[in-house]
Amino acid sequence: MNDLAPSLNPIRPDAREEIPVIDLGPYLAGVPGAREKAAAELRHAFEDVGFYFIVNHGVPQSLVDAAFAAAAGFHAQPLEEKLKLKINSHNIGYLPVRGSVTRHSKINEGNKPNLNEAFFAKRDIPADHPDVVAGLPFRGANQWPENLPGFRETVLQYQAALEKLALSMVPLYALALDLPADGLDDKFRDPMYTLRMSHYPKVEVVEENEFGLAPHTDTSFMTLLAQNKVPGLSIRLPNGKWVDAPALEGSFLVNGGDMLRRWTNERFLATPHRVINRSGQERYAIPFFFDCNYRAVMECLPTCTGPGNPPKYEPMAYPEYMVWYRNLNYGAQNDGGAKGSDGVKLSAG
Repeated sequence: MNDLAPSLNPIRPDAREEIPVIDLGPYLAGVPGAREKAAAELRHAFEDVGFYFIVNHGVPQSLVDAAFAAAAGFHAQPLEEKLKLKINSHNIGYLPVRGSVTRHSKINEGNKPNLNEAFFAKRDIPADHPDVVAGLPFRGANQWPENLPGFRETVLQYQAALEKLALSMVPLYALALDLPADGLDDKFRDPMYTLRMSHYPKVEVVEENEFGLAPHTDTSFMTLLAQNKVPGLSIRLPNGKWVDAPALEGSFLVNGGDMLRRWTNERFLATPHRVINRSGQERYAIPFFFDCNYRAVMECLPTCTGPGNPPKYEPMAYPEYMVWYRNLNYGAQNDGGAKGSDGVKLSAG
């Protein structure tokens, strides 16, 4: 265990109750053996915990701070301005406070509408892009506010930096799964991703079954969460214990979602988490959800199956996966629009 890992059980440390810290510095610098060491740490993180921190990742803190400021600036706009960009069937745009309900979770029943608002942006493809013209689901053009100078530029710069970081980590996932370092590369050419710029308003009283974001797992392959100084995130460890996520300055907290769990035949964990803002302050979060290529077919990896452990899921591509996820968790709903575990409206088109 990395000595920097913050212990969540200081009396009797347990590897399954610590969030590992992976130092990417030596790996990104090309130090011999660093890639294999980081991959081994990642394997432990996903087989035993479900979350890990990365430090020395190469993303400037000034850019992270600018992204947080952009999120705060967007949500400071009048509601009528934000509603001009209301979220669409491609999961792009603005989701109002209490605009989503996490109904699928088996961890907590009877959730009330989530106490957060969010702005979602994906890869910035032009309106005349063939996928946009064809109306392919989840491949729409972004919606941008008209009166926030520099907002779009900051978002795109932040997305580009995190896409670069995520892509640099794909070989670690391959090695952690006992594949060649380039064993997943073809699945992540022109990857899908979503940036969620969330605002959790200051709340005086939190009612029963009311959350900033109710217990859920993400849909993603990899989620990168920049750290902020306002607490609120809690993680459900594999032993069922809920712990408050410690903040490690300058780091990203990383987790996998149901895409990773499904692809690895449940070898790697998708750990449930929730947000409750009891801080007495406004809270912002900017998770970056990183996925495979739109047309990549995800089928059980050969190192994640064997005698007595057959593939649990059928092969499918990204858009099929998103629709599968919606139907699995929300097929019984009739509210006019299913919402994914990260609060995004999910639709086949």
